[in-house]
Amino acid sequence: MATGLALHVGLNSVDPARYEGWDGTLIACENDAHDMARLARAAGFESTVLLTPEGTVANVTAVLGEAAARLGPGDILLFSYSGHGGQLPDVNDGSTATGTGTGIGDGTGAATGSDHEPDALDETLVLYDRQFLDDEVQRAFSAFADDVRIVSFFDCCHSGSSIEIPGGPGAGATARFMPEPQQRQLYERDRGFYAELRRSLAETGPRDGAGPDALLVSACQDNQEASDGDVNGAFTGALLQVWDDGAFRGGYRDFHRAIQRRLPPTQSPNLYLTGTPDPQFVDQRPFTV
Repeated sequence: MATGLALHVGLNSVDPARYEGWDGTLIACENDAHDMARLARAAGFESTVLLTPEGTVANVTAVLGEAAARLGPGDILLFSYSGHGGQLPDVNDGSTATGTGTGIGDGTGAATGSDHEPDALDETLVLYDRQFLDDEVQRAFSAFADDVRIVSFFDCCHSGSSIEIPGGPGAGATARFMPEPQQRQLYERDRGFYAELRRSLAETGPRDGAGPDALLVSACQDNQEASDGDVNGAFTGALLQVWDDGAFRGGYRDFHRAIQRRLPPTQSPNLYLTGTPDPQFVDQRPFTV
């Protein structure tokens, strides 16, 4: 019998001491994590929930590492994240990457062998203590055994790929993105740290130069923003409505399209595959252990 492990991260704020005074206050991200955990547990997953101050890089990587050690072929990892999304310039430091340049959300679906991303930007998850690069997500996923199914749901801005073009949620809605002035300030402060991190990621690339096989359903396209809400984020709320306590039938593509139909054109969820996921996996009913 297959094993399902899930990690649900929800951050209603970040540590202002680590983000130059910005606390990134949101409303619904912890609710999103709790609701995704309830969904996952009902589907047979063993779930871990990390809320706001627990949502650190060390905790997220530790839980993913423990899951990689436990799961084997045929098992499944579910990773949901609700919080801010950010981006950093993908600066070439002269090192040679080994297929790490197109992590989850880069929009290309296969490794390129270059440490430049197509849009010259790294997408980030804005964790409590620092930004977590999409290449770090890929490295964490690469630790899993071959034929482990990996499914992610990211309810944040910049989650379709790595391009930010203003024009997201409707008037009055709060967007889940780090404001550009803070992004620039933090990048200048931490430029050396991220240069060294990228060198480390390049030196410890995925096994045999291949990236993980994974499926991502993200909250929006690369030129859009993801809306927060009073109870759930717009994307997570639509997902829960479509899932309808397990009444949904169909595969991940059908699930993505049904969520997309419940959101306005200004926030159109993206379905992104990296590596070569088995077509039978993509066609499975979502959350099947």
